[in-house]
Amino acid sequence: MIDVLVAGGGPAGLAAAIHAARAGMEAVVVEPRTAPVDKACGEGVMPGGVAALRALGVDVTGRELRGIRYLDADGARAQAPFRDRTGLGIRRTALHSALHRRALDLGVRILPGKVGEVGQCADSVTAAGITARWLIAADGLHSPLRRRLGLDLPARTIGRYGLRRHYRVQPWTDYVEVHWSAHGEAYVTPVGDDLVGVAVLSRRRCGYDEHLAGFPALAASLHGPAATPVRGAGPLRQRVRRRTAGRVLLVGDAAGYVDALTGEGIALALATAGAAVRCLAAGRPQDYERAWARLTRRHRLLTLALLTASARPGTARLVVPASSRLPAVFAAAVHALQ
Repeated sequence: MIDVLVAGGGPAGLAAAIHAARAGMEAVVVEPRTAPVDKACGEGVMPGGVAALRALGVDVTGRELRGIRYLDADGARAQAPFRDRTGLGIRRTALHSALHRRALDLGVRILPGKVGEVGQCADSVTAAGITARWLIAADGLHSPLRRRLGLDLPARTIGRYGLRRHYRVQPWTDYVEVHWSAHGEAYVTPVGDDLVGVAVLSRRRCGYDEHLAGFPALAASLHGPAATPVRGAGPLRQRVRRRTAGRVLLVGDAAGYVDALTGEGIALALATAGAAVRCLAAGRPQDYERAWARLTRRHRLLTLALLTASARPGTARLVVPASSRLPAVFAAAVHALQ
């Protein structure tokens, strides 16, 4: 019997396996996709996430990010540099490859397949033909395991969706730019010397080009054809009853998700994966729910506040002007998310 079976080989699942291996536990990851795995993602890793990757021995390189800048169509802007550390703009495929290599180097077995039905008893869990002491569910935003375990809660609001593609242009900034409109946001992340990722988030269901047309100044900066196809994700908000069910612990997006608005998905995936493994290694899985709540509290509160402001066109138009007039408040929010 192995120590930890991980369902899902994305960043959260691989980070959980790496943490487990470093703690002297035998870990197996079950993942149906072939590495490297791409997905719709803003691709900006906050400074805390970069530090967490390096602490795990994961070798990542990309474009340094110095802070966050908000802009709107009327010319208002607010920006704040990160304090002490830099973030990283990195292609999702490069991040996945680095985590994948590190897991293999530590002896983690990564098997092709899907985790379907889960059987549990007092001291073990069995899934995908493997018996383990614990199962970590890291199978993504719309986690099938979470649904099977009865941990989903119904959505309360209209869902938001994200679309992303890349453009072969030289980055014009070393900040993550968030362009605001009455109907959504566009996120610009430098990810290479001649490549930027542009992700749009909105409650409106329409094509990428139609979304981008809502940001004419940004669209004018994106010369030439797109470098990658459009990838999408959503609805983004996922409400979860709890993060544990018997000997199963949920981490990353599977553990619940508010929105991509503040760009902390990778950092939170790494943090919750580490917390879950530490609780298991200490023999105190019951502590994980509280640890998850503590680690994600600031993110959830700030993201929900911004979502509330962006929910109506009238208040969405005020976000950037208000941030510009209150630079200390905006800087404090950016620092809280580091």
